[in-house]
Amino acid sequence: MTGTVLEGIIAYPVTPFSAADGRVDTGRLAALVDRLVRAGCHAVAPLGSTGESAYLDDEEWYEAAEASVGAVAGRVPAVVGIADLTTRSAVRRARFAERAGADVVMVLPLSYWKLDEREVGRHFTAVADAVGIPVMIYNNPATSGIDLSPELMVSLVERVANITMVKESSGDVQRMHRLAQLSEGRLPFYNGSNPLALEAFAAGAAGWCTAAPCLIPELTLELYRAVRAGDLPAARAAFYRQLPVLQFILKGGLPTTVKAGLALDGFPAGDPRHPLLPLDAGRTGELAELLAAAR
Repeated sequence: MTGTVLEGIIAYPVTPFSAADGRVDTGRLAALVDRLVRAGCHAVAPLGSTGESAYLDDEEWYEAAEASVGAVAGRVPAVVGIADLTTRSAVRRARFAERAGADVVMVLPLSYWKLDEREVGRHFTAVADAVGIPVMIYNNPATSGIDLSPELMVSLVERVANITMVKESSGDVQRMHRLAQLSEGRLPFYNGSNPLALEAFAAGAAGWCTAAPCLIPELTLELYRAVRAGDLPAARAAFYRQLPVLQFILKGGLPTTVKAGLALDGFPAGDPRHPLLPLDAGRTGELAELLAAAR
């Protein structure tokens, strides 16, 4: 599916863990994915930062990838996150995701030793060469330790056939303007910074990659519909209505806050995995108030 095009609200599920043994609860994960699809999200992207992929061992990662893609069942595109310190492991996971039926792999390079552009380029090229599905470059310097410049990302898209899109999560909307400028508007890019959702769409983002639909799907979709309709007052209203929730879940850590919000909604997804801790009672109360006000 090298022609896969993503647009709209790309939802990030948490990875539920069983209260009994702490393992991945694949049944609960499938139910959450189904809930996101039924809510109207335009794509589902498991195993990103929200999905605690960094805290899963290989077997758990494979289980979660397979369960998620299976639950999507081709109804919308499935975008599987790939983040690993080694190129070898990233290639192995990308191949598994493709075999499981993923439509796109989203690749986040991780760094222990500082990587230069030559090394980053080789990492992405190796993953792209190993699969026949589109690759999304994911720039998130806060979690990866690597900051990919717009120039490097556009260069990779131009040089490698199936690297076709970029997720920009640095929190700097000027990066998005630069991506549009360098590619003359041809490169699909996606916003991964919740508080920038309105600005990102104004800058030409094709979509918004976010965990917010786990808690407030209708508001995220309302913003996108208003943007598509060119209704700026409605887009502003939808954005500012949800902004306190977006700010809260980002500041409190997405796995922790989203799992707390799901529990408030009667959809428990287990605790986040240590060293992460569940949201405390005071902040859970604050989240409940924010969700009630947004809805």
